Amino acid sequence: MPDDPRLNVQAIAEAFAQAGAGVGADATLDSTRLVEMASQAPVVRLVDVILFEAVNRRASDVHIEAFEKEVSIRYRIDGRCYHVAQPPKSLAFAMASRIKVLSNLDVAETRLPQDGRILFTVNNRQIDLRVSTLPTMYGESIVLRVLDKGALDKTLAQLGMEPAMQETIERLIARPHGLLLVTGPTGAGKTTTLYACLTTLNTPELKLITTEDPVEYDIGGLVQVAVNPKIELSFATCLRAILRHDPDVIMVGEIRDQDTAQIAIQASLTGHLVFSTLHTNDAPGAVTRLLDMGLEPFLITSTVTGIIAQRLVRALCPQCRVPYQATPEDLAALHVPAGDMPQSLMKAVGCEACQGIGFKGRTGIYELLVMTDTLRSLIIERASVSDLRARARAEGMRTLREDGIKKVLAGVTTVEEMIRETQDYE
Repeated sequence: MPDDPRLNVQAIAEAFAQAGAGVGADATLDSTRLVEMASQAPVVRLVDVILFEAVNRRASDVHIEAFEKEVSIRYRIDGRCYHVAQPPKSLAFAMASRIKVLSNLDVAETRLPQDGRILFTVNNRQIDLRVSTLPTMYGESIVLRVLDKGALDKTLAQLGMEPAMQETIERLIARPHGLLLVTGPTGAGKTTTLYACLTTLNTPELKLITTEDPVEYDIGGLVQVAVNPKIELSFATCLRAILRHDPDVIMVGEIRDQDTAQIAIQASLTGHLVFSTLHTNDAPGAVTRLLDMGLEPFLITSTVTGIIAQRLVRALCPQCRVPYQATPEDLAALHVPAGDMPQSLMKAVGCEACQGIGFKGRTGIYELLVMTDTLRSLIIERASVSDLRARARAEGMRTLREDGIKKVLAGVTTVEEMIRETQDYE
C-alpha cells in the first residue's frame, strides 16, 4: 500500500489515461488479458491509492460505479456518500480486474454477482475489505465494505451512552441467563453494541459463541460461526449446534423468523445469556415483532430482560464547531421551553481535521426498555405498542428522540442530525 496520505486519486487516474495506458471498454476481453491489465503498475497504484484513501478518510464503504461515459468513485463516511474521483471509463475493466485478482474472484465473470475478501495492513492496522460485484448496464458496480478491526475496539463507555444507561446494561449482561435485544434499522450500529457487550464479558471463565451473517470482525476469545444459506446453514441450524457446545453466552446476528426466535428463547430458558438483534423502530416495537412471529407472551416475559433501540448521528468536529443563536424552529424541534433553552447551540463549519465536512465520527442515541413486572403484565395481555411505550416512559425510559435532544443541547450533534435519525420514530 502507498504510504503518502496526500495522494490524489483523480490525478493518478487522469495521468494514467493521458499516458495512453487506457484499455478500452470492450466487455469481450478474455481472462488472460484482464489479468494482464490488473498487473499493470498504474492500475495497481490507482487501486492501492483508492483503498488507502478510504482507510485514511475513515470510509465505511467504497463505491466504484460504472456509467455510460465515466466511472464514479464515492466513499461513505459517517453514513453519507461523498464523491472523490471520476476516472475515465477506459479504466473500468482494469480497476475491476485488479480488485477481483486481490479478492480471488473470477476475473472473466462479468455477468453474475460475486463476493470476495481482501486483507491488508495500513499503518499497522489490520483492514478487512468485503468485496461485492454487481453486473449493471454499463459494467460492474463494485462495493468494498471497510472493516477496520481497530475501529471496533470499543467498550460500552465509548458508545455515547449516558452513565446510568451503561450501568443498567452492564447489570443486564452480568446475569447468567436472559435475552437482550438490540433493535434499529440497518447501519444503526447494532453489531457494534453487541460486540461491546461481548468484549465486556470476554474472559477465560466464560465460553462465548456467535453466529453471524457474515462474521464481520474476528475477535480473539470468541468462537464465531458464519451462516451460509447456500448449504442451508441458517441461524436456527447454527443455534441448535451451538447449544451442544456448552456455551455461557450466545450472540445470534439477527432473529429473522419464528424458528430462530424459538431456539433463542429456549436457549435463554435453559440457562444461557443470549444477545440478538431485530429490525424495529423502537424498543417497545420489538415485543410486538416477537408476538407477530408467533411467540407466546409468557415466553417473552420469562426471557427478555432488556431491549435497546438505537440510531447513529454524526458528531460535530470538536475542532471547528461554532455556537449560534437558537432559532424558533430549533425551539419547536427540541420541545424545549424558551426559558430553558441554552444561550446557543452548535453547528458544523469544516476544517482540515474533519476534511471540510464539519463532522467527525458518529455517536449513538439510545433508548433502553428494562423488563419490569408491570410491563410483563401488559405483554401477557397483548397490549399495544403505544401502551407499552407509555408505561415504559412512566417508569423512566428515555426515548430515542429525548436522548437525541440531550446530545443536541450538549453540543455533540445538530438539530438536523437528530431530526433526520428520529423522524420515523415520533
